[in-house]
Amino acid sequence: MNYTASHAYEQLEFDFSAPSYLLIPSALPGFHNTDTKRYNSISGAVIYLMRGSQDILPEDAVCASCGAAMHVHSNREIVLSHLRFGNALTQISVTRKRFFCPSCGASHMQHIPYCSDHHRITKELEAYVCDLLALGTYTNKQVAELCGLHQHTVKAIDKRRLESLYVKDGKLVKPKHYARFLGIDEFKLHDGHQYATHIIDMATGHVLWIAQGKKKKVVYDFIEHVGMDWMRHVDAVALDMNSDFEEAFLEKCPHIRPVFDYFHLVKNFNDKVVSEVRKDEFKRLMEEGKEAEARMLKRSRYILTANRETLARKDAESAAGKVLHRESRLFATPEKRRTGRYLSRYEELIAKNRLFLTADLVKEALREAYACRNESDMIACLNTVLDLCRETKNRRFLWFYRLIQTHFDGIVAHGKFHIANGRMEGLNQKIKTMRRHAYGIADDEYLFLKIMDLSR
Repeated sequence: MNYTASHAYEQLEFDFSAPSYLLIPSALPGFHNTDTKRYNSISGAVIYLMRGSQDILPEDAVCASCGAAMHVHSNREIVLSHLRFGNALTQISVTRKRFFCPSCGASHMQHIPYCSDHHRITKELEAYVCDLLALGTYTNKQVAELCGLHQHTVKAIDKRRLESLYVKDGKLVKPKHYARFLGIDEFKLHDGHQYATHIIDMATGHVLWIAQGKKKKVVYDFIEHVGMDWMRHVDAVALDMNSDFEEAFLEKCPHIRPVFDYFHLVKNFNDKVVSEVRKDEFKRLMEEGKEAEARMLKRSRYILTANRETLARKDAESAAGKVLHRESRLFATPEKRRTGRYLSRYEELIAKNRLFLTADLVKEALREAYACRNESDMIACLNTVLDLCRETKNRRFLWFYRLIQTHFDGIVAHGKFHIANGRMEGLNQKIKTMRRHAYGIADDEYLFLKIMDLSR
């Protein structure tokens, strides 16, 4: 395969001894290809190695120190990875000159304008890698395989790309716009109870701050980062029932209202009240010798914690014979359809147990409370919840009674601001997916930058 120069179009032409020829856009200024070699790598990939020389730039021919004419001292070959050509990889082999000044003794290597400043690759390939990484679709390993590079090279390129977007003078860039509502939550960073916390703009979902730990210091550092003038525009912050976050915001910015969303409150009720009451009742019935009634509580946790609409929908799916898993003759897997009674079984359970009936009333009152559009109506619904919990005199319900009393203002604030932590929970799932695809990311700084980019 021979090469002929096409200076008019600044392209590389490969002559296959046929009437047609192949044109490859080069964008390699000053590069003159003399021959092209095709060979296979150790892995079997096809590589086109394009050998050539590089034009001498005027600044290379003159000494920068004394202005005398430079002499060519030696030659050295440099190989740069370039953009793929179909299924094949391409490399550029350039004879690079070392210049020497006979007057002052200074020396330097010939400048290659299309060579990356950090790696033995062309700037075009580096830009292409950045484009693939910015899509967020490919992992670093996949980008490395596509471009014929090492994973560490791809990571280094990606980290510089992220730093150019989110870091300035060694610090995270400040938010460009004010935010009225913030969200804060922690996520698992490493095994051994190591966590990190991120703060987002609830309107856009963009991560504004991220740091290790889940204590007050994270909030203090964020407020110091954005400044008190920026914080004066914040009206409320959505959070779970982590008292450290709530106290830190109130200490620094008393005007900000903490808001506890419906999801976390109901999750606490299901996990700490309904599930525990079910275990307590099962144990009580077994001790009283009522094994038949105790068996009714077997496999009932989901039914007791789900809402009526979900149970009714599953009943409709059962009646319609919804297919959950299709039959596979190849793997001898039978077909599985939705079966079972859901809503009727739930009605039986709450009819036979006063505590389960109370739990049903509490869940309904909580739903009505979070549907209220003002704080006064929400207070009335929450008072109903408190009365129901107190009248049971059950230690599980009394725990929930104290939880609502402790976080009453933050729960009631939802009636005014109507914000929830759904964006935070969705972002946490994206973080888990990203880390699972990457088989974990050991560099925390790189991980945090990836999370900031992921949120955008």
